[in-house]
Amino acid sequence: MPAISSAVSVASESAGARARILLNYLRRDRLALAAAVFLVLLAAAAVLGPWLMGDAATRLGLRQRNLAPFDLDAGWLYLLGADTLGRPILARLVVGASNTLAIAAAAVLISMLAGGLLGLVAGYSESWYSHVIQRGADIIMSFPSLLLALIVLYTLGPSVTNLVIVLAITRMPVYLRTARAEVLELRERMFVSAARSMGASSARILLRHIAPLVVPTLMTISAIDFATVILAESALSFLGLGIQPPDFTWGAMVANGRGYLGSAWWIAFWPGLAIMLTTLALNILSSWARVAADPQQRWRLQKLKRASR
Repeated sequence: MPAISSAVSVASESAGARARILLNYLRRDRLALAAAVFLVLLAAAAVLGPWLMGDAATRLGLRQRNLAPFDLDAGWLYLLGADTLGRPILARLVVGASNTLAIAAAAVLISMLAGGLLGLVAGYSESWYSHVIQRGADIIMSFPSLLLALIVLYTLGPSVTNLVIVLAITRMPVYLRTARAEVLELRERMFVSAARSMGASSARILLRHIAPLVVPTLMTISAIDFATVILAESALSFLGLGIQPPDFTWGAMVANGRGYLGSAWWIAFWPGLAIMLTTLALNILSSWARVAADPQQRWRLQKLKRASR
């Protein structure tokens, strides 16, 4: 028991040390730190916002119809103005963030799990189903992702479930090809040959020895892909094939304000700005994570620290 407790304490201390190192690296890059703070605040707003706002995002107020932003006489909820039905844009941004991020997170998670698993099988095995998996990925990638999503959603009908499935399928080949490329290199390593010589099954080798080395790469790609999925979902919602009323996302808010750009620009401007800032923050943070995880590029963060001094 003392040995087990000491091992657990050493593991926890090493995890804490790694966390402190990552935080130090994050502090050295002020742009990445600002992106991380923005994303944390956005996630908190997406989780707590619908509960705090109540029905303010859907409550009509025809007296405030097309109310201009920064008019505090109507209350703090109308800080960013109101839409064509008098609903406060600030409250709708918060509730729309919850819907937008939930759809993107579900699509990225499904595509990463399914694509990563298929990539592990396609990279390790040389059977006929490995070639079938690769050809299936080639077929999906031969179509433009947005066009494929438009065709499927127009055929099946717009809904949240169909939207998540379509977004996951269109992004799945990215994870499949990445995982397959990693496995093709890892399966020739000495530790895989040793595990195979000791009688380990293919499933055990994939899940216990190869998958833990592939997951960090897939996680990095998912951070970048999250921004791509948000843009794709916003485009589909803008075209009317995404989430349907009374639910809404940022893309649907932009679609509602496109007819009032000349008279009430703020209806489409604020959700468009939210989409831009979120995708920008995700790309900045994913670039920082790639630099921090690569020992050959980590010197850039150390250089930033010396320059700040």
